[in-house]
Amino acid sequence: MEIDKENQTFPALEALINQESDEKLVEMLTEMPTAHVIDFLKTQEEGQILTLLDLIDHESYGRIFSDLDSETQTFIFSELPRPKMAKIFNYVSSDVRADFYKELELEKQNEFLPYLEKKIREDIIALSSYPSESAGGIMTTDFATIISDMTANEALNKLRQDAPSKQMIYYLYVVNDTMKMQGILTLKNLVYAEPDDKIKDLINEFFVFANVNEDQESVAKKIEKYDLVAIPVLNDYQQLVGIVHHDDAIEIIRAEQTEDMEKFMGIVPTENDLGYLETPSIQHFKKRAMWIVLLALIGLISGMIIHKYKDILEQLIILALYMPMMTATGGNSGSQAATVVIRALSLGEIQDKDWLRIVFKEAKISFMLSFCVAGLIFLKIAFFSYKYPLPAGLTITYIGFLISVAIALQVISSAVIGAGLPLIVKRFGGDPAVAASPAITTVVDITGLCIYFGIVSSNM
Repeated sequence: MEIDKENQTFPALEALINQESDEKLVEMLTEMPTAHVIDFLKTQEEGQILTLLDLIDHESYGRIFSDLDSETQTFIFSELPRPKMAKIFNYVSSDVRADFYKELELEKQNEFLPYLEKKIREDIIALSSYPSESAGGIMTTDFATIISDMTANEALNKLRQDAPSKQMIYYLYVVNDTMKMQGILTLKNLVYAEPDDKIKDLINEFFVFANVNEDQESVAKKIEKYDLVAIPVLNDYQQLVGIVHHDDAIEIIRAEQTEDMEKFMGIVPTENDLGYLETPSIQHFKKRAMWIVLLALIGLISGMIIHKYKDILEQLIILALYMPMMTATGGNSGSQAATVVIRALSLGEIQDKDWLRIVFKEAKISFMLSFCVAGLIFLKIAFFSYKYPLPAGLTITYIGFLISVAIALQVISSAVIGAGLPLIVKRFGGDPAVAASPAITTVVDITGLCIYFGIVSSNM
């Protein structure tokens, strides 16, 4: 069935609900892609969501439950009888199952645990024991294994038995009797093999894997680098304990990029962020207030510098006209340099030990940019600002030259600062994204004013 969310599917589902045509409704809900079912459920009231999901089988219920947002999952858990919730839990993705269990209050965990099957209970307890940001914390135990001593025919028979409870069998993980990883075999190669071929003769013994205690970002980068559908997770004894899917890697990378972007813009990241509209205004306030207030206090230094040179400003009112251009150009130059350096650091293209080469390169780039900016400003002042009054002995050409040189130096110094701050933070073991754009802008404003007034005052 072709899916057209806006023109066909949603109205059709609404019509079936109104007609109380449960049989057709169940057919659509179980055959539609899970993402479309989730989108449709978001348009329904909480009570109606329960009514709709109660119509479908436990397996489909568990599949849909795995992709629901945490708020809806919590509501369903609170409303369903514990025995039914336990049956649905059998079909919930193992990593989602463990994450949801960890978020429950201890009292509810103890209340719910006895209803679960022994295998599911042991699986949840095992997965819940790993740190949330480690490979163990994001892995799933839904994978297919075959034994290295099996023949191809025996392996296929085992897969036929196991496949209904496995979500991903494109990769077959070959282990020995103690679950020690031996290699990887694709389903395609197994199907093409002769029935009597030994699995140990077919496997690829050179495979990429993650350690169970490895950071989740490192795991995601491995999946991205080697273009994997999933990566096996091994413990310190080289035993297979789980796998991490590529879709989990996408979520991790997206979350890390969001966190870096928030830090770079001076926003304090928080765990379990909701969407923009779902997040309370007070939460947005808390995330932004610290940096804004701190940088505002530091920004008072700019006012002190301007106050110190107020006499020069009174004599040369033209200086005030180009101060915004000077600060804006410096902020842009610094932010650009910081952005490319932070991105290169996150991708592993550069290391903090390369700081001298990086700063020198940014200085060269900004030197070329400074010529463009300085030339533009000089022409603007020389040909369009000649009507402003000047003290005796000074010409508009001379003042234009001083302002242009000051802004050119501001471009260079800002780029060096923008490139240098993330490297310094990285050097001391911090997150380079903490060298946020607002912080860079505030710092280069101060240095820019010092350069601006220093050059003009020393040449008058």
